[in-house]
Amino acid sequence: MNRLFYRYVSVGIVNTLIHWAVFAIIRHEFTNNQAICNVIGFSCAVTFSFFANAKFTFKRKSTIKRYILFVGFLGLMSIVFGLIADTFNIQGLYTLISFSIFSLICGFLYSNYIVFKESND
Repeated sequence: MNRLFYRYVSVGIVNTLIHWAVFAIIRHEFTNNQAICNVIGFSCAVTFSFFANAKFTFKRKSTIKRYILFVGFLGLMSIVFGLIADTFNIQGLYTLISFSIFSLICGFLYSNYIVFKESND
């Protein structure tokens, strides 16, 4: 379990850099709406993360079912975090940090026990 988590964290570091960079670019260049910025940044990062975790972390096939499960759950959480930030006028950095922590812990558990579970092959 520890080895899996460390691999997941390694992918997560790159995933986070992608997410944060896209979030910042969209927010600076196009809109202050954090829900939109977060979901676009998330979308770019989650696609990388799904394929990297399938191959590197969990050593499972990349299937459409798995992709939908992975993206669906984390995408919904991304939107929720952005909406909460917009509702309470929370700074973008705090939105990114809180979502990154959430997605690291809950994303790993969800991926390990649901998305990349052997029975989903």
